[in-house]
Amino acid sequence: MSDQEQSSKDEFFKQLAQVSDAMIAAHGKDFAMGALVLAARFIAERQSREAASAEAPNSPTTPAD
Repeated sequence: MSDQEQSSKDEFFKQLAQVSDAMIAAHGKDFAMGALVLAARFIAERQSREAASAEAPNSPTTPAD
């Protein structure tokens, strides 16, 4: 991993820590943990949907009349 990539990742972790701290201060740690878990689930499900749509044959998006 390059130094630039590591620095970029470190910056994102700092941002996540700041957002997490703000959520905890406003709504408590249970809310913060739940929100982060939901965010991870959203990412995982989006990747699954994108993979499934890439494998599916092209089909019309609206039904024919």
